[in-house]
Amino acid sequence: MEAKMEVNNVMCLLSDPEGNPLGAPMYLPQNAGPKELQLIVNQLLTNEERLPYAFYISDQELLVQLGAYLEKNKVSVEKVLTIVYQPQSVFRIRPVSRCSATIAGHTEAVLSVAFSPDGQQLASGSGDTTVRLWDLNTQTPMFNCTGHKNWVLCIAWSPDGQHLVSGSKAGELICWNPKTGKPAGNSLVGHKKWITGISWEPLHLQAPCRRFVSSSKDGDARIWDVTLKKSVICLSGHTLAITCVKWGGDGVIYTGSQDCTIKVWETTQGKLIRELKGHGHWVNTLALSTEYVLRTGAFDHTHKQYSSPAEMKEAALKRYIKMKGNAPERLVSGSDDFTMFLWEPAVSKHHKTRMTGHQQLVNHVYFSPDGQWIASGSFDKSVKLWNGITGNFVAAFRGHVGPVYQISWSADSRLLLSGSKDSTLKVWDIRTKKLKQDLPGHADEVFAVDWSPDGEKVASGGRDRVLKLWMG
Repeated sequence: MEAKMEVNNVMCLLSDPEGNPLGAPMYLPQNAGPKELQLIVNQLLTNEERLPYAFYISDQELLVQLGAYLEKNKVSVEKVLTIVYQPQSVFRIRPVSRCSATIAGHTEAVLSVAFSPDGQQLASGSGDTTVRLWDLNTQTPMFNCTGHKNWVLCIAWSPDGQHLVSGSKAGELICWNPKTGKPAGNSLVGHKKWITGISWEPLHLQAPCRRFVSSSKDGDARIWDVTLKKSVICLSGHTLAITCVKWGGDGVIYTGSQDCTIKVWETTQGKLIRELKGHGHWVNTLALSTEYVLRTGAFDHTHKQYSSPAEMKEAALKRYIKMKGNAPERLVSGSDDFTMFLWEPAVSKHHKTRMTGHQQLVNHVYFSPDGQWIASGSFDKSVKLWNGITGNFVAAFRGHVGPVYQISWSADSRLLLSGSKDSTLKVWDIRTKKLKQDLPGHADEVFAVDWSPDGEKVASGGRDRVLKLWMG
């Protein structure tokens, strides 16, 4: 009798994505599959409402019964089988499938597009030196913001949605009031060369939003206060151009540079706290595991509005804590040396994982909103998917016939969007690891893409000077 029982049961250990076991190893029948595991996990976690989970064994999703999995993968029943349960978002975002508007206005290439944190407004920056704000209800231009002396290279909304900052090739920054399209004072001057990145202080640390950091080709990063309308701290130390900057949820600032290092700064005096070394060439791009909740602050897909900055700050903190859990904030860097590194800067100055596979330089990296995945776009024409916790390679998405410039996630972490030199946008399904939607329509290279935080629309811009909106 006992021998028979062992044949039909598998010793399994349920674990969260961080590797923390959920209870002790247990015997599960071979006919147990994802449906039965859902019930067990919900019970063990004593969830009041049943939540959806996906299950993974060595980075492969379990879609069949355990017995069928063991047979197909020739797994020994002698060993304990670790099954990772991964929380799935309760809401679903529809894939975008058609172009709902093509809006002319810019007279040169569109270099950046960004939805406001609540998804209600859209901004774009262009080689024609203007920033434009668009009305998404009527799909028409709302404000044409003039004042820059050169190409607008980057734009960033404050997480409370009250400000929009743009940086140009001439090195000046302008803070705009998105309600009027007017600048909030004079240009912010200090950088000697062009602006390479802008990142706001997280809303859960400061509300209303006041401070942002900019990085420049001149090798410095500067913290600005929009109330004081001036640079309050200069972060100097890199020996070459800074290519990207992120303000982390713990309150520190990360800068990536052509000097091959990533520096970590505290923000009260601008002291250097840590240096992350390892890349053999320029660091091109940085992404934080918490980036999505930091960018959207208190806003989520439900369109909830807030009556005070204090209320927003509290909501933003709740979202941040829920997303981060007990795990440290992770950072991923992409380089000209074709590699990526995964770091846990609060834990160690050494990288956690070296991520190799791209055949050309890595252009853009981005964590999924739930932090479970990392996506990377490269000049090798591929988009690659990695485990956001271990850094292990998961899949390559092939289909673009030109370099991939920018990527963006749907709010539910189930779909990934990419824009390419080949003039198309593509939507990839994370579950099936396949192309979900091909979106041709632009007449030339697509430089910028963004998926709205409410999940309802996608914006894209590029060399053909038009802004395209896409819907489900």
